[in-house]
Amino acid sequence: MADAVVAYSYARSSGLDLAAGQLGLSTSGGMTRQGLVAHPHFFSGLLTRPACAASGLLGVADVARARYYDARPTGIVRDPVVTCNGDRLRFESFSACGGVYARLDVLQEALDGDVVELGTTNVDVNNPLRQALARVGGGDPLHLAVGADELVATTLDGAVVEKKVPLPERWVRGFAEVQVIASGFDLRAELTGPEAVRFLRGLPKRGVFWAVPAGRMLRLSARPAAGAVCLPGPDRLATLLPLLRFATGLKAYGPAVPSNGLPVASAWELELPGMRYVLTLSPEPKRGFSGEGAVLDDLSTDHAAADADLVGVLLAFEPRLDADLLAEESGLSRDRVRAALTQLGTAGRVGYDVAEAAHFHRELPYDAGRVLAMNPRLKAAVELVARGAVRFTGPGVAEVGERRVRFTADGPTCSCPWWADYRGTRGPCKHVLAAQRVRNEALDVTEVAV
Repeated sequence: MADAVVAYSYARSSGLDLAAGQLGLSTSGGMTRQGLVAHPHFFSGLLTRPACAASGLLGVADVARARYYDARPTGIVRDPVVTCNGDRLRFESFSACGGVYARLDVLQEALDGDVVELGTTNVDVNNPLRQALARVGGGDPLHLAVGADELVATTLDGAVVEKKVPLPERWVRGFAEVQVIASGFDLRAELTGPEAVRFLRGLPKRGVFWAVPAGRMLRLSARPAAGAVCLPGPDRLATLLPLLRFATGLKAYGPAVPSNGLPVASAWELELPGMRYVLTLSPEPKRGFSGEGAVLDDLSTDHAAADADLVGVLLAFEPRLDADLLAEESGLSRDRVRAALTQLGTAGRVGYDVAEAAHFHRELPYDAGRVLAMNPRLKAAVELVARGAVRFTGPGVAEVGERRVRFTADGPTCSCPWWADYRGTRGPCKHVLAAQRVRNEALDVTEVAV
């Protein structure tokens, strides 16, 4: 499938006037509670920690243009996404290589102003703005406007800034995969500000390591140990370094250490005054999130799309989504709500905040209808089911074409080469997905009959 091309249209370029103490971030078309708006206006007020916020925004912008396994410039600049959730502004980006997700949360403690509207849009971060942000000092509070109100917009000289940017499938799919993967993380380690500075400044440039808790610090090891957090490619944490002068702590999140000892994804959250800056790293520097397959189990159910439509109606740009409340309001089970959130995440409509262990609502600017086409294993599984290639030969055993799928207490297995290579570490193969779909349909029929 060809890459999607997204056209950003800004009423003017974003700019920073240090003498006047004003930072204006221009917005492109975005979704609000009122629907699609050409240039939404979300916030007007003060940044009470301007130097910290400027460094964090620069970090998010740096990730958007980075290709960590290849230092050559990409030539493509994707503007960060900003979401106003009422009590915070979230700035998100994804690296050009698809292996690093960055988010800066500017919380209520660092904002003093008026929320005009809730929603999501792209925000223009151009080279002159980047240079100006790098010069922001401690000083006085900085006035921030995210989008211009209608009166201000009509007084401009009419110059429109337009950018057309390709969004590769792996980049779009990465946004979906990372929120599902991160939802399985737990807090594994926590350092104070000074300890965080020592740890991050002492990291090697290359390699895949495990950060093992050792007293109040973390030590790096080539081998995993109980409670360790995988750190694949320490150089990918480089955008944290300019923020260390503001750091009050560092938290590391990840899954339990796998029994096979293979690298896994992890998230690193730098705590800042009134803000959080989070980097989520793929399992290997050259490996993007797009092929991880974390979304496939939930997307393979035949009711996932309908459930997502139902749950999606209940979203209102909340900073934290309560799964139990969504289950109560929708009448769905908690498992089906979780699967619906996965579907919505694939469509760019929810993200996941490891700091609060909760999903949040936002609307990424790309076509939600590309879900099936962007997951070739899922598409192949649907085709296998459609042509009757799945046949159960016994309890928990299915023949899918020439492959045999077994459902065991430890999870499904398959006789195909994909399974032999990855053993489920990159999601289920198409044969397992097809067998699961047929088995789920049979269970649904049984439940209805009962």
